[in-house]
Amino acid sequence: MRILLTGATGYIGKRLLPVLVKNGHHVLCCVRDRKRFSPPESVIPFIEIIEVDFLENETLSNIPKNIDAAYYLIHSMSTSNEYEKLEEITATNFKKAISKTSLKQVIYLSGIVNEDNLSKHLNSRLNVENILADNSFELTTLRAGIIIGSGSASFEIIRDLVEKLPLMVTPKWLNTKCQPIGIRDVLTFLEKSLFNEKVYGQNFDIGGPNILTYKEMLLQFAKFRKLKRSIYTIPVMTPKISSYWLYFVTSTSYNLATSLVESMKIEVVCRNSEINEILNHHPEEYTVALSRAFTKIDGNQIVSSWKDSQVSGVKQFNISDFIDVPTFGCFKDVRQRTLVSKKEAIDRVWRIGGTNGWYYANFLWKIRGYIDKLFGGVGLRRGRTNTSSLESGDALDFWRVMYANKAEGRLLLFAEMKLPGEAWLEFKFKNDQLFQTATFRPHGLLGRLYWYSVLPFHGIIFKGMINKITKPTNTP
Repeated sequence: MRILLTGATGYIGKRLLPVLVKNGHHVLCCVRDRKRFSPPESVIPFIEIIEVDFLENETLSNIPKNIDAAYYLIHSMSTSNEYEKLEEITATNFKKAISKTSLKQVIYLSGIVNEDNLSKHLNSRLNVENILADNSFELTTLRAGIIIGSGSASFEIIRDLVEKLPLMVTPKWLNTKCQPIGIRDVLTFLEKSLFNEKVYGQNFDIGGPNILTYKEMLLQFAKFRKLKRSIYTIPVMTPKISSYWLYFVTSTSYNLATSLVESMKIEVVCRNSEINEILNHHPEEYTVALSRAFTKIDGNQIVSSWKDSQVSGVKQFNISDFIDVPTFGCFKDVRQRTLVSKKEAIDRVWRIGGTNGWYYANFLWKIRGYIDKLFGGVGLRRGRTNTSSLESGDALDFWRVMYANKAEGRLLLFAEMKLPGEAWLEFKFKNDQLFQTATFRPHGLLGRLYWYSVLPFHGIIFKGMINKITKPTNTP
């Protein structure tokens, strides 16, 4: 069957794609920017890549008419505070586009919306469901709460809190109940719902067997990791303070933190487990989902991460807009070194950032990350999804990967930190030479003043970094 997959570059979409291919489907992957999409080599013969932005009417015609079903995985808690309106437009345009196709079923992954007073985020999810339900095709809505899996936003926030803070003084919403579900179970429900007439025209809550408060989730996580943690809740922490607390301690953006804090006051508990019997699937316990997540992390097998979504950054852009590094009106720091071992140097470049650090003066990189956080930027806490490989679109600390071709020997990063301008960092291997180039395109006088103020630190950081990258192992 021909399956339309929206959100193909997202956390769920990246993981669902190989499942659909394995089941013999031909998958049409909807992406806004083709250069951000790097599917596994094994699935390429069985997919088509379609560039479509559901906020742009002129791109809707790219969707072919002959499709059998579609997954709607577009969730947009973006940097805009008007994401409710954006999600409404996106859902309306999606419905308009697929109404012209032969499609039979749409499967929508939403949030649990059983409370009378919903948060802005959950209300938007319900509004999208209502828009999609008003049509000729069969809609199946799967409503999930907290998703636990390597790289998921919920999992990474819990991990940040528990592993960084031995003592937590927290807002009272940590006593709110939720029903977490493992990513493996979410994918199973999405897979088994496809072309299953028993779930046509219906919505279902999906969740694991455990109903826990957020506090209990944190403490069970700590127990699983063999960490002693104490948590105290206080009633005086305002939503704004709570958002800042989450923002500075974890890797989430401030806008996402604000939306999450608002939603965490709402109980997300399943109405029933009817879907488990219909699809003959019973989700795993919370601790089992944690165990599976850490198995992937320990094996460096994280398939996708929420941090690789543009939602985790401060800029919304297409890679094609920034893949060509400008020269006019730019400041550059260019350094060149002769290589003793090209392979060794390339491997180091491809492992840069995250837990590996930046090879020299890491304390200065950390200070820059803290400063970025203070000004509302992403800081260094996003890290990287995989410790040894990079793909276009990946988040890398406060950079975004624009281009990564190890065989060619070129890695291009674009800065997502708060800056009075735009910045690129490029590593390019030519023969036995490494060229390391930092480029800054200033915005006005403030941008020029910024460049000259950090120039002394660039002399330390960039010189030390290229020396460490090109230094052979065991060289004193």
